[in-house]
Amino acid sequence: MKSYRKELWFNVRGRRAFVNITADVEEALEESGVREGLVLVNAMHITASVFINDDERGLHHDYEEWLEKLAPHEPVSHYRHNRTGEDNGDAHLKRQIMGREVVVAVTGGALDFGPWEQIFYGEFDGGRKKRVLVKIIGE
Repeated sequence: MKSYRKELWFNVRGRRAFVNITADVEEALEESGVREGLVLVNAMHITASVFINDDERGLHHDYEEWLEKLAPHEPVSHYRHNRTGEDNGDAHLKRQIMGREVVVAVTGGALDFGPWEQIFYGEFDGGRKKRVLVKIIGE
């Protein structure tokens, strides 16, 4: 069995963003040489997420509005976490909702997706470098 590890780095300028990283994961899969196996993709920061869904602008807008209703950024005094001097209590909750990682089957050297599925990096507290781990195992 082969094992391959790669880090993807992001520095989103705004506070929040959804970045399609499917091509980056496919490139890592090609580099790994794995034809049958699994790919784990996970955010290595507690205010960022990795998830699978459709790459459709309206859906991303809906996510923005939905997440802001569930965990609004302001007032920052609303979150006990922010009493530590931070202002990202909402980002931790948004990450919890959107998830830490995804696992995708590899079949015939390709990501084995359903229709319209893509992998996204979700940033909820941007402005600094953060990483995503891609771990691939298989044959």
